[in-house]
Amino acid sequence: MSPTVRQARTDDYDDVVAFVEEVWSDRDTAEYIPAVFRDWVASDGPDQRTVVAVSDGTPVGLCQGVVLSDHEAWLQGIRVDPAHRGEGHGLAMVEDLLEWAGDGGATVARNMVFSWNDAGLGQSVTAGFEATCSFRWASPDPREATPSLPVVDDPTVAWTYWTDSDARTALGGLALDGEQSWALSELTRSDLRTLADEEAVFAVTGGGTRAMACRARVTRDPGDDVRLAEYAVGAWDDREAAAALFDAIRADAAELGVDRTRVLIPETPTHVAEAASVRADTSDWPTFVCTADLT
Repeated sequence: MSPTVRQARTDDYDDVVAFVEEVWSDRDTAEYIPAVFRDWVASDGPDQRTVVAVSDGTPVGLCQGVVLSDHEAWLQGIRVDPAHRGEGHGLAMVEDLLEWAGDGGATVARNMVFSWNDAGLGQSVTAGFEATCSFRWASPDPREATPSLPVVDDPTVAWTYWTDSDARTALGGLALDGEQSWALSELTRSDLRTLADEEAVFAVTGGGTRAMACRARVTRDPGDDVRLAEYAVGAWDDREAAAALFDAIRADAAELGVDRTRVLIPETPTHVAEAASVRADTSDWPTFVCTADLT
């Protein structure tokens, strides 16, 4: 029997929670789906679709698609009951959402997959995605700090640096989306202007511009219920610039009174090593971004 996919409903909550808590039970990974599922269903509309895969009338899979811009869609939260793996439910949900995104005008869809998730990576490739870049999180502790180099809040200076940076090349122009947590989209000049007005932009200078970052939002992490400042991307030239940039982020986060930070950085040997060198507390593994061409 072919897998059945339908729009998720609020009354699917108990069934969904029952299987998502088993998906990564063998790993020390916080599961956020129980905290967001009801909100996902309630906020579905033209720019968002949450679906479940159903077997014998019971949900055994979950996935959501979100429109990020006039041409970008994002797929997230894909989970399949371990007891029903290998039955095609994940692929059926992805195909449903790719068709939905394409019908809505998107020309590209992306997702993220933890580097250790072999099943998720294999499923993405089978569904027509290609792995296009990888990133890691840096989490410098919020505290008072004084950068050793000048730091200006100027989106034009930050944009000029970003356009020619190694980080932009490594990330394919992507950064953490300004509206959707856990999603990446193309960082534009307009985005930086908006973030400068509504959040914060940092450009490290001193003998030319040497680093940039931008704050995407302050939120509450549903995985462990702490206040979190998310920075869409961090890019820099060298260790000295990295130290100044992360000190600016530490000071910003301390002023906000958050518990923790999360900064998206490129998964290159240089960026990861230099972030570690300035004690920015990098995550244990990288995450892959996969892309599907919908044209």
